[in-house]
Amino acid sequence: MARKAFLERLKAGEVLVSDGATGTNLQQAGLPMGAGAELWVLENPDAIHALNQAFIEAGAEILLTCTFGGTRLRLEASGLEDQFEVINRSAVEITRAAAGDRDVLVAGSIGPLGHMLAPLGLVSVEEAEADFRDQAALLCDTGVDLIVVETQFDLNEAGAAIRGVRAVDPAVPLVCSFSYDRGTRTMMGVKPAAMAAEIGALDVDVLGINCGRSLADNLAALEELHAATEKPLWFKPNAGMPEVGKDGHATYAVTPEEMAALVPEWVASGAQVIGGCCGTSPEHLAAMARVVHA
Repeated sequence: MARKAFLERLKAGEVLVSDGATGTNLQQAGLPMGAGAELWVLENPDAIHALNQAFIEAGAEILLTCTFGGTRLRLEASGLEDQFEVINRSAVEITRAAAGDRDVLVAGSIGPLGHMLAPLGLVSVEEAEADFRDQAALLCDTGVDLIVVETQFDLNEAGAAIRGVRAVDPAVPLVCSFSYDRGTRTMMGVKPAAMAAEIGALDVDVLGINCGRSLADNLAALEELHAATEKPLWFKPNAGMPEVGKDGHATYAVTPEEMAALVPEWVASGAQVIGGCCGTSPEHLAAMARVVHA
């Protein structure tokens, strides 16, 4: 029922609020620099639960699971590949427990593999698709309401992820979100219009933008994407560009009020799911949610 309601609400033109950043907020809570957030699914699930709760209290109607780096290939980099099933199932359970009986959707997060696909890298498209399929199977089996394939930059890898998800569940609501970290192009040179043409032709329900560069750059990408598709749009920009200190920690100067002031322009540019990526705290999200629901 929740799955159907998500798509019906978007079709009706409703604007929904997603959550804010996972990684940067967990780092503020003590997650070691360089460690994948999935480590805390095993070692500090209470911190993830608390962050989920803080986002719900701020107004989030959609929570992403702490599984962004949850494919086997991505977990290998942290030496956690043996915990692949436990991490993915436990992450869904943590977020589901935080949502409780409230009207909050749990979205299974699937990020990039962390490896280039052939011919530029050593991972074949078939291997990538199988890895995404295996992660999606765990997320769907443990009870997510939708899947978000996020922070993508390569059309081939995103396509493999979509096919992997659809091989598991042809009906689960599916979002595919790209990161335009070269302004209005991804690191592979993909522009929003090209993403809309190729990814929009696949079996996806929502197209999106997350992470990226400045708020102005992300808005320009959103405007181009909106002009190129009729699908609903997912929009989770960073809280501006990070400033990295000598200790390696990143800070984000955009205030909650500054970010919230941009929400009307995002909605006017087609965004129907609004949240935040890196640097977006529960305080940022609360300010944004107040504008959405004003």
